Amino acid sequence: MANEVLVSLDIGTSQIKVIIGEIAEDSLNIIGVGTAKSKGIKKGGIVDIDQAVQSIRQAIESAERMVDMHIHTVIIGYNGNQVELLPCQGIVAVPNDDKEINDEDVLRVIDNAKVISYPPDREFLDLVIKQFIVDGLQGINDPRGMIGVRLEMEGTIITSSRTMIHNTTKCVERAQLDIQDQVLQPLAAGAIALSDDEKELGVALIDIGGGTTTVSVFDDGELRGTRIIPIGGENITKDISYGLKTSFEEAEKIKINHGYGYFPDANEDEQFDVKAIGTGDMSTFNQKDLSDIIEARLEEVFVLVAKEISKLGYRDLPGGFVLTGGTMLMPGTLELARDLYQGNVRVAVPDYIGVREPQYTAGVGILKFAYDNAKVQGKVLADAVSDQAHYEERPEKNVKPKQPKQPKQPKQKKQKNETKESSVAKLFKVFFD
Repeated sequence: MANEVLVSLDIGTSQIKVIIGEIAEDSLNIIGVGTAKSKGIKKGGIVDIDQAVQSIRQAIESAERMVDMHIHTVIIGYNGNQVELLPCQGIVAVPNDDKEINDEDVLRVIDNAKVISYPPDREFLDLVIKQFIVDGLQGINDPRGMIGVRLEMEGTIITSSRTMIHNTTKCVERAQLDIQDQVLQPLAAGAIALSDDEKELGVALIDIGGGTTTVSVFDDGELRGTRIIPIGGENITKDISYGLKTSFEEAEKIKINHGYGYFPDANEDEQFDVKAIGTGDMSTFNQKDLSDIIEARLEEVFVLVAKEISKLGYRDLPGGFVLTGGTMLMPGTLELARDLYQGNVRVAVPDYIGVREPQYTAGVGILKFAYDNAKVQGKVLADAVSDQAHYEERPEKNVKPKQPKQPKQPKQKKQKNETKESSVAKLFKVFFD
């Protein structure tokens, strides 16, 4: 499995991100990136298929133009919304005369582990292998080539809402793309953002995106639980829009250019003009005024994260807290988190040329995780691109054609005062002391 070109599709609330990665000798290199503003997506869920399809197409075409290749296959990342983790185990006998375990035996034990029942409204998303066991010997990562009579596998089956998977699949297919694999984003982001030591000790990965915040807890090397909080960067923008009485678009620009997440460190001398919505009158504010608004919302997010970690049964995380996601581009957010959590907190950024920003953590992680997982399971991931891109002729797939025998015709479609230490400190003391 070398020299493959794989493509990840990260469908976010504020942006669709497409990342093209080339894998040679188990090393990942990023060769192309495409982004587009999300439409038809709210709080991590698809609410308008037509608009979502248009956004996916725009992101795909943006990536194609960068590398002059045609993308025909993608690996989809699903957020932790409506996801369940089920332990599984498979056992098979090794039938070979020489009792040497091969690819076929590994595939059989994986298929055996998948035979579990789950509700009809759930659908299989992915399987993650914890370990193989050969004749009672545990902790084996790859049993191929070993001698044994009995092969066992322990792992985790990930299921998700059938509706969510169906809607996402339909959007991708209508964007004229095939689905090569699908992975859970918290696992994928963890493959890039977290070290093995952090996962073993116990760590919380906090991904603050545009519409949602995903909190995932890893312990003993495994994902123990993931939760979605329906608050993200867009809520900060709405707060700014309301507080400064300006439009959402203007508030977003102000947040990007002047936003600061930690009130005590905000610069009172940094001033900016704001156009009032409706009247067009101009008012002057400073970064301290803006930070007061931003800090209040970020504080709420971090408190809710602490509550979710507590619900998962964790009161102490020796590995600390790792922050990622687009909202982490805002200065001062890390300082606020360190002040509130009073522990080890850092920001995770992918260490790859062209994607060294926290909003790309999940997208890059999808590529790495999918490749590593496929390698262990013996799955084949074929090249996701061809040599020449066709920007003007990407027709929409007709999922249910009225005349199946007629050839498909391509269609063009234009288609926030001082830091509130006392109350917050008490909250965190309850959760982690």
